[in-house]
Amino acid sequence: MSESGGALAGKVALITGGSRGLGRAMALGFADAGADVIIASRKLDNCEAVAREVQARGRRALPLGCHIGHWDELDGLVEQSYDTFGRVDVLVNNAGMSLLYESLPAVTEELWDKVVDLNLKGPFHLTALIGSKMAAGPYGGSIINVSSTGSIRPAPFMLPYDAAKAGLNALTVGFAHAFGPTVRVNCIMAGPFMTEVTAAWDIPAFEKAAKANHALQRGGQPEEIVGAALYFASDASSYTTGAILRVDGGIP
Repeated sequence: MSESGGALAGKVALITGGSRGLGRAMALGFADAGADVIIASRKLDNCEAVAREVQARGRRALPLGCHIGHWDELDGLVEQSYDTFGRVDVLVNNAGMSLLYESLPAVTEELWDKVVDLNLKGPFHLTALIGSKMAAGPYGGSIINVSSTGSIRPAPFMLPYDAAKAGLNALTVGFAHAFGPTVRVNCIMAGPFMTEVTAAWDIPAFEKAAKANHALQRGGQPEEIVGAALYFASDASSYTTGAILRVDGGIP
């Protein structure tokens, strides 16, 4: 069971894309720090599996199936979260994806919309909904966006994703001013992490490039995102808002 005096004791955290990868690591890390956790993702059964892991740590968990890119599903996500816990203290906008394409002219409007809806449009609306409740309530809160180093080093084969993440950087600063002083909004700019998405990577080529170019000479493990997330989620970052923190192993 989590220690009652953990950095997030008594807090409720909602994590989108919380059923795997970085989201799952943050859900478990927050639970270990004393938080109750709402796990939202498209596949409810995957959310339920992580919820059981959170509960095994002695914390309450609420698994919710929701497509973050669909605005008509977000009102229900917020309503169920507040109906169950009465509050949300930490929101982590972690859900994201990138789709492959053969060439830039081959990028369809459908592909563009799918990527931007999940990575940018959804986080905007969810932050607007929950951030407003945080700012109007007695507790304030912390909102954490999960961006990508592609937002400042865009690649031709990931331009829709990188553009959306650059927009998420901008939302971080704008929402920090919109919801201050009681709500802090910050961003983790993640580099390459060895999650499920690496199944599509050329791992030997990546490892060779990492050893040649990255200060830490490797990709990150999902658990290595948790320290930065706990900093932003907890009172340790009480004078930090509108910040974008690179957690990327020292890529050039």
